[in-house]
Amino acid sequence: MYKYILFDLDGTLTNPEIGITNCVMYALEKFGIKVEDRKELHPFIGPPLSYSFQTYYGLSEEDSELAIKYYRERFSVKGLYENEVYNGVEKVLQQLKESGKTLIIATSKPEEFTLKILEHFDLLKYFDFVAGATMDGSRGEKADVIRYALEISGIEDKSEAIMIGDRKYDVLGAKENGLESIGVLFGFGDHKELAEAGEKTADGKPIIDITSDNSLYGDFCSQDSSFYRLVPVYNT
Repeated sequence: MYKYILFDLDGTLTNPEIGITNCVMYALEKFGIKVEDRKELHPFIGPPLSYSFQTYYGLSEEDSELAIKYYRERFSVKGLYENEVYNGVEKVLQQLKESGKTLIIATSKPEEFTLKILEHFDLLKYFDFVAGATMDGSRGEKADVIRYALEISGIEDKSEAIMIGDRKYDVLGAKENGLESIGVLFGFGDHKELAEAGEKTADGKPIIDITSDNSLYGDFCSQDSSFYRLVPVYNT
């Protein structure tokens, strides 16, 4: 079984919807773009901001960097606290630590903000290592963050590590680094997105919802926790 558990942050441990969407709205308004429905901004939760501003609103590379500056202007003082821990998460983290697992954060959110959020919610004490993006974007893609997490935690046997996240970027980033992954269904991805990113399970069968078969991950997922709703996704 796995010794090292890598966790995404947004959409996996905490629900950052209000904070992220408010800050994206704030940034877009600087360019004369008004968004009425915050659900339109859900795709921003997960990938690097530069990618999202360019892909979803057609900003140039230069303007996307300016948009990130505006975003962080609000996020650094208010947005990061417009957030909440998913029900049951702390209990799962506590159980994992008590069972001797090494817990690691691997997020595309800047490390500076990640540490503040974990400290604010008193979750930092559960993690042995925290790997986040750099503010200058030199380490922003999920695969790069996971690679960095493996390096700083000294993981050599990748069969002992697994990545848990809610978006395809977590699954694809894990795959690029030779890790298996678990996709959570309560975040901002869905079964279809995670299934397509994972392609298929190790035995070629459809992805299993742990609510119907908890034999593999039941050792660190409790039924009264949000983390009981998991979709195992394997590398091919």
